[in-house]
Amino acid sequence: MRIGELEKRTGTPARSLRYYEQQGLLTPRRLDNGYREYDDYLVDRVLQIRGLIDSGIPTRIIKQMLPCLGKPHTIVVEDADPELLVVLGRERDRMNQRIECLARNRDAIDAYMRAVAEASPARAAAVV
Repeated sequence: MRIGELEKRTGTPARSLRYYEQQGLLTPRRLDNGYREYDDYLVDRVLQIRGLIDSGIPTRIIKQMLPCLGKPHTIVVEDADPELLVVLGRERDRMNQRIECLARNRDAIDAYMRAVAEASPARAAAVV
């Protein structure tokens, strides 16, 4: 697929996709005319990269994590940077806090929707 289709399928601007390529996070094939050609598996890779970036992980660290993003996982650790492990541990803990907060918010929404359903079944049917 071309960059425009990858952009549509992932919701990621082409400019970001080019940046990911510059950072070594994506490696599209090049056609004879110089156009980028992206394989289908890169859709999931881009979504994972975006999720990691949105979580606050810098691209230099994501690049080191790339072997863990594929299937099958091909983790090769020869000279793991101790600082990287500290950063990843902090990011993992921060993600866990966000997950817990999101779960509490989801539960609060569910409780509110149940209360509405109990108070007014007709209104609740329209919401669900």
